[in-house]
Amino acid sequence: MPEITVAETNTRRGADQILDVRESVEVAEGMIPGALHIPMDELHARLNELDPAVPVIAVCRSGNRSGTAAEALNQAGFTASTMTGGMIAWQRAGLPTT
Repeated sequence: MPEITVAETNTRRGADQILDVRESVEVAEGMIPGALHIPMDELHARLNELDPAVPVIAVCRSGNRSGTAAEALNQAGFTASTMTGGMIAWQRAGLPTT
């Protein structure tokens, strides 16, 4: 599955859908502004909340779960990538969170 950097994600976050697949307790530590939170275990049941015409960038804590989510989304007909390094890399880069 395609991987993109935190810098690319930051550039594309106004045009692409940012999907945060972390658990609620993790999201409480900060989320990418404008991201949609759907925990990994709810993804299949909530696919209708995503626009299949708009690319998706999946995000998790370190990049592992988001890779699995991106694969599932691609198999479901979406165009999805995973953000390399996850929120750990995003926060290390000093990028904004809500």
